[in-house]
Amino acid sequence: MQGSPHRVSEVMTRAVVAVGREAPFKDIVERMKQWKVSALPVVEGDGRVIGVVSEADLLPKEEFRDDDPDRFTQRRRLSDLAKAGALTAAELMSTPAVSVRADATLAEAARIMALRQVKRLPVVTAEGLLDGVVSRGDLLKVFLRPDNDLADEIRRDIVDPLFPAPVEPVHITVTEGVATLTGRVPDAARIPLAVRLVRGVEGVVRVDCRLTGAGA
Repeated sequence: MQGSPHRVSEVMTRAVVAVGREAPFKDIVERMKQWKVSALPVVEGDGRVIGVVSEADLLPKEEFRDDDPDRFTQRRRLSDLAKAGALTAAELMSTPAVSVRADATLAEAARIMALRQVKRLPVVTAEGLLDGVVSRGDLLKVFLRPDNDLADEIRRDIVDPLFPAPVEPVHITVTEGVATLTGRVPDAARIPLAVRLVRGVEGVVRVDCRLTGAGA
């Protein structure tokens, strides 16, 4: 992966298992087990995503199997009680689907997952067609980038443009994702910007800035 920020298209899984709206409950459970996933997109027609069914949507059937909830619980968990009696994906799914586009940044996808409290997102085209799936684990792949790649990107895209020659070179080392910048630069006012930009490089775990201004 070259350049930053990286996009969902670079880390998403393209071979995706999905179910139709009429898929029965047991078939959904079997597919989740077979493919080792916690949620499945629900599609119709030519592959348009109309919802997502997750393990959380399936659990009420077990939770309320031998329970007779009181009126307060019935009012508070009306949706879950309805899912406890559901038989098909259409009755179980959460809709509209929380999804993301392939050209979204990894940070955008991460924010959607955090805000909507989901572990996986269907990736859809502009027409709403299923294009893939991105998971929390996929978003973490950037932290597997080699330290040398990170150092090269920091040099090429940040340090050289901010502190062009002729100046004393800024030394860049990256170890286990920790980027260390050392050296003296002519414009100390640019140091906070450099730190912010380096922190934004996909795969950087932390920034240790030891830069000083030329007059310091």
